[in-house]
Amino acid sequence: MSVLSSYFLFHSLTSLTVRSDLGTWEKLSQVAVKGAEYDSRERQPHPKCLKGTRVDLLDYIYELLNKREKNRLIWLHGTAGVGKSAVAFTVAEKMRGLKMTEDTKVEKRLGGTFFFSRKHTKRRTTGYFFATLAYQLATNFPSVREDVNRAIIENPALLDPDKSLRDQMEALFLRPLRKLSRRLRECPPLVFAIDALDECTPESLESESFDEPTSESELADFISLLGEAIHEPDLPIIHILLTSRPEEHIRKAM
Repeated sequence: MSVLSSYFLFHSLTSLTVRSDLGTWEKLSQVAVKGAEYDSRERQPHPKCLKGTRVDLLDYIYELLNKREKNRLIWLHGTAGVGKSAVAFTVAEKMRGLKMTEDTKVEKRLGGTFFFSRKHTKRRTTGYFFATLAYQLATNFPSVREDVNRAIIENPALLDPDKSLRDQMEALFLRPLRKLSRRLRECPPLVFAIDALDECTPESLESESFDEPTSESELADFISLLGEAIHEPDLPIIHILLTSRPEEHIRKAM
């Protein structure tokens, strides 16, 4: 084979890889629930804290989110209608406006958000949670996009909402974060916001009634996984703000 032929073979294979990566990213984009993002069109009008309101609470949350001693799971709970979603939106908006470093234009402190809702099929289950966060994380940190793509190419079932949450968390959430660990070592903590966890219901729910009970075992397993995530030793400092009603099964799982 001539040198020229070898070049064209190499070029062809490289192009094929690029197209494969693009196809994988498109698949992830289709699975990721855009409506679960804090500022999505689906959630309009966005509830948020008006200027001068909940100042003490917000200052306390920001103080926790700025601490670098250890990873934190911060649970904000309250009865329906007290403004938990408004607080979650306001915190997410604040973190979205803060850069990880002074010299970056893309990387912000908001790593990802997922706002659950009983009214929307893909937002009332944990099955799309890690794919959605992976999409947001790789959008915010383009350097891990290749790692996310590779994980999906190696195991396409990761995008199946019925796939093991543990497998999804490891491949789509923890691995990309580990990749960022060294580079973010001196940076402020990365923040994730999860709202209305009590509105999460099983994927198999077919009834249109919004009064169906939440799956306590599913929520307990999910919260347990988040607890494991923040205790991972090789991650950058991350904080997860989680809001819900003060339901007993959620309290026990915390």
